[in-house]
Amino acid sequence: MITERASGAVVYRLENDQPQYLLLKSATSNFWGFPKGHVEGTESDIETAVREIREETSLEVAINPEFHADLDYDMKNGHHKHVVLYTALVPGDVQIKRQVEEISEYGWFDFATAHDKLTFDNLKSLLSMANDYLTGDAQDGE
Repeated sequence: MITERASGAVVYRLENDQPQYLLLKSATSNFWGFPKGHVEGTESDIETAVREIREETSLEVAINPEFHADLDYDMKNGHHKHVVLYTALVPGDVQIKRQVEEISEYGWFDFATAHDKLTFDNLKSLLSMANDYLTGDAQDGE
């Protein structure tokens, strides 16, 4: 079985100290997800995430390697896919220039809206883990 490797990030900004998550809609389907793409050559997962986010959104991001989640699933073509997603905080006023060949729409969403908009359950679970990681310190201190 062929395994395809991909990497990306849960990109977020803070608005009123609450995370807003960047979701992208595929130009070729109704799929809403996070910026990510295939590992090329000898790239590390972090290098891939930075490159793919830049290509799809024009954002220059610093990946937080402290959080990462792995997704594994089988695709319709019979291949296995292994995806690593990190988190990446961007300034609230960043401008996005989408890669029109791959991305038809994008948006910033609060947790509940992002969770509902994501297409697949494994991405919804990953968003929940990232949100818990990003907001957990504030809740633990209360």
